[in-house]
Amino acid sequence: MLNPPLTDVEVRVLGSLLEKEVTTPETYPLSLIALTAACNQTSNREPVMRLEEGLVSEAIVALRRRSLLRAIQPSGSRVTKYQHLLGEALDLDARELALLGVLALRGAQTAGELHARSARLAAFADVADVEAVLERLIAREPQSLVARLPRRPGQREVRYAHLLAGEPVGDAADPTRTATEPAPRAHADDERVAALERTVDELRAELAALRAAFIEFRAQFQ
Repeated sequence: MLNPPLTDVEVRVLGSLLEKEVTTPETYPLSLIALTAACNQTSNREPVMRLEEGLVSEAIVALRRRSLLRAIQPSGSRVTKYQHLLGEALDLDARELALLGVLALRGAQTAGELHARSARLAAFADVADVEAVLERLIAREPQSLVARLPRRPGQREVRYAHLLAGEPVGDAADPTRTATEPAPRAHADDERVAALERTVDELRAELAALRAAFIEFRAQFQ
């Protein structure tokens, strides 16, 4: 657990950078415009957010102060871009970062859901392989980065949550929710839906990259 805990916006910023570093390396690091678009995606996000650039900028400043994010200015460009430093700051490998990123972007999930949703970020042999990496994140010293949540009534699989923002609150940690209440996005890991989400994600990222490139190009003549 980080001390002090991150805010929800800071978690979303880091999760978005973790994702885009792998899924759209050609546009990473991200400009403020591209990063805001990544934070506000409707696919692969739970909950969906509507963040203004000002809020994202505030989160960037806070994360830089904690050495979790770096601002760079590529040679010949007037546009500042941002990259996460989570791996360096917390000594995490690519597979640990992948699971932490998916948890940061989509909330508490089972190992099976994480196996399906992290496939585009890192390679896991099977669900047991995912569970082994989760156990490493739980057992970390001096602070755990992932928690195993209490099994809810009627629930067969254990869910996991990140601890970047402190102890899970609300539904993520609520053991009293009945089995008859529908779980949000219960079928989000269906293969067909996952494929559609990836396509939408890629299209949105490409649009954000084109917009950022156009603004950068225009700035050269101002």
